[in-house]
Amino acid sequence: MIVVNTLSGNVLDITGLVKRFGKREVLHGVTFSASSGQVTCVVGPNGAGKTTTLRVVAGIATHYEGVVRIAGEEPRKARSLGMVSYLPEEAYPYERLTGYENLLFYAKLYSRDEETALKMVERGVSLASLGEAINRRTSEYSRGMKRRLLIARTLMTNTALSILDEPTSGLDIESSVRVRRTILNASSAILLSSHNVLEVEYLCHKVVLINDGRTVIQGTPAELKRLFSTENMEEVFLKASGVKDDR
Repeated sequence: MIVVNTLSGNVLDITGLVKRFGKREVLHGVTFSASSGQVTCVVGPNGAGKTTTLRVVAGIATHYEGVVRIAGEEPRKARSLGMVSYLPEEAYPYERLTGYENLLFYAKLYSRDEETALKMVERGVSLASLGEAINRRTSEYSRGMKRRLLIARTLMTNTALSILDEPTSGLDIESSVRVRRTILNASSAILLSSHNVLEVEYLCHKVVLINDGRTVIQGTPAELKRLFSTENMEEVFLKASGVKDDR
């Protein structure tokens, strides 16, 4: 594994993560970190182990080997303490509720009093940037609007770590741009997976490439492009993954 990393102040530390489903080992010693105030992107081909890694960090996938710590706590404890928020790729709002009511419902799960919950909702409304639509039922929302609401819901809690699995998957260009702006306006440490290697260049402070359940390389986009003498992250991905470019 190649590590090119100049960031510090880790919120997440993963060392030698191994995960099995039955007798099949799907993660083979994944190792990387994520820093406070940074967006860390996990990229790789389909089936590389990105979602499994995120589910372990979120405290959903258990019974793993290795060390995973979020602000010093193991994932399940961090989750129980409200230190982690997680948005899977396939997630939906409560469609009988308005956007505002969705945010309020989630805020109450992460706060101890109404004042704190209302402050979270205020932040969520700002992050979602849905205008008057925030007071409409989400059954009337487009896919992009729903995704923006869900991402705002995840980020408004100001947890130690927010996890987003393929946040722009299935969205059109305009919706994808709006989602990226929402993510960049957040202040917490963010860990996300993406199949779109080119958007990583715009969105992420640090990139972790996983292939076949292993960490291949990690570093900032600029560092990785210099290392592989490439002009964009797509070429980095091809070279680091050993994929031949037949152009």
